[in-house]
Amino acid sequence: MKDYKILEIKKSVFEDNDREADELRKALKMQKTFLLNLMSSPGSGKTTTLKRTIDMLKDEMKIGVMEADIDSDVDAAAISETGVKVIQLHTGGMCHLDAEMTKQGLEGLETEGIDLAILENVGNLVCPAEFDTGASRNAMILSIPEGDDKPLKYPLMFSICDVLLINKIDVLPYFDFDVEACMERARKINPDIKIIPVSARNGEGLEEWAEWLREQVRAWKE
Repeated sequence: MKDYKILEIKKSVFEDNDREADELRKALKMQKTFLLNLMSSPGSGKTTTLKRTIDMLKDEMKIGVMEADIDSDVDAAAISETGVKVIQLHTGGMCHLDAEMTKQGLEGLETEGIDLAILENVGNLVCPAEFDTGASRNAMILSIPEGDDKPLKYPLMFSICDVLLINKIDVLPYFDFDVEACMERARKINPDIKIIPVSARNGEGLEEWAEWLREQVRAWKE
């Protein structure tokens, strides 16, 4: 007989978070604020893609950005150059955001009147996928240098995302990356995922991405 207790707390933690996430989504729906949870590994070009996206949409809608990181304000400083409202969230060592943390961030951002709120999550393909932030939609960026096998290695991330941006397609000639194989692997995990190859560097594919966002924001407000 064991002389210690084993407590299975993971389920209750996730159940509480899921409940808070659903409540947050309902509040955002009533407020008509669309929240995008943007995820990727470090170095995928997330901030660069976000800056280009903001430049394409900021004259059409009011945008606010939450930059989440363990430390530093490098990304917030970069986004502030676009002229949109931005705040930096420090996670205190946590490698993800959950619904309560996201709610605190939204309160700090003061989302009243904001059409599109974007959470740039902590750079990680594991932890952020496990926690529902209360976002309206989930998006992820996979860059060419990371390899086309990532759907096989991180299936949960691909399963929860509504849209996948395959970034840095301008460097395809220099890497052994099979775009079709990557897309097939992602769709095997998530048949409904929308996949858009893009280049944040030269802008290729970004108009399709911007149009997807426009449609999502419009639908959320209806």
